[in-house]
Amino acid sequence: MLIALMLASLLMSVAIPEAFGDRGLLFACSYVAIQVGRMSFLAFAAAEPGTVERARSVRILIWFIASGVLWVAGGLAEDSARTALWLGALALDYGAPLVIFWIPGKPRMDPSAWEITSAHFAERFQLFVIIALGESIVITGATTSDLNLDTATIAALGLAFLGTASLWWIYFDFVAGVLQRTLERGEDRILLARDLYTYMHALIIAAIIVSAVGDELVIAHPTEELPDAELVAVAAGPTLYLLAQLALRLRATGQIGWARLTAVTACLAVGLLARSASALVVAGLLVAVLIGVIVTDQLAASRRRARDESYAIDLEGRPG
Repeated sequence: MLIALMLASLLMSVAIPEAFGDRGLLFACSYVAIQVGRMSFLAFAAAEPGTVERARSVRILIWFIASGVLWVAGGLAEDSARTALWLGALALDYGAPLVIFWIPGKPRMDPSAWEITSAHFAERFQLFVIIALGESIVITGATTSDLNLDTATIAALGLAFLGTASLWWIYFDFVAGVLQRTLERGEDRILLARDLYTYMHALIIAAIIVSAVGDELVIAHPTEELPDAELVAVAAGPTLYLLAQLALRLRATGQIGWARLTAVTACLAVGLLARSASALVVAGLLVAVLIGVIVTDQLAASRRRARDESYAIDLEGRPG
């Protein structure tokens, strides 16, 4: 199974750049082979008949077969028809966990039918974030390698690197740990894992991808005023990244992260008010906002440590 999935993944990677062109069918068939193939293995080879493992694997397999029809049909179609069919397939793929892979005519499965190990589960998604950030660095280097290394280009390269490093720091120094602890202590752990990781981490990855596009634009045109569409792309990456973290905190704790809400407002202000500024200035302002979030997180962590130490000292000083 592992070797077959490696081959299908390789074929899908080959097809991705032209997925909306001549290689749409190759992309769709590779993706469907990955999803249907692994779930078929789990349902009929790895799980014993009559077990909850087989029951849940079969349900997931049925959903993937249903969406697979739309994926393959989209690969055969062209232009807007392909887009519509693939959007429908995505809706099925992302909608299935919302209904706990319910199959008409079958009793609903309780979320307790699934089990997760918090540390392992969280680590898998953290690796997705690392991969996305690594791809951002690759794009930054590839874009710069084709340009003359003048002062403005080097400055844009430095800001792109600082921006990616800031995204890494914000997530791994604070967000990743909070989410993992929340998952470990949560009552509805399966539903919490679904929402925090399956859905909301998609926004984190999307934000990193958009940030990489923005870095590429800034490096390519550091001293120019960006057209509106490109300016939106540059500002949208950090904005979406911080908005995703707002949503994560709200789902995990029921609280609003005011520091990130302020930072989102600042990013939006940069996008709206810096229209006449050069791309380099816009990028510098956005990186400054991200660094401000890091500083705020560090100060908040220091205050929490001070409170914990004061509480411990107070407990030790009380008579027994």
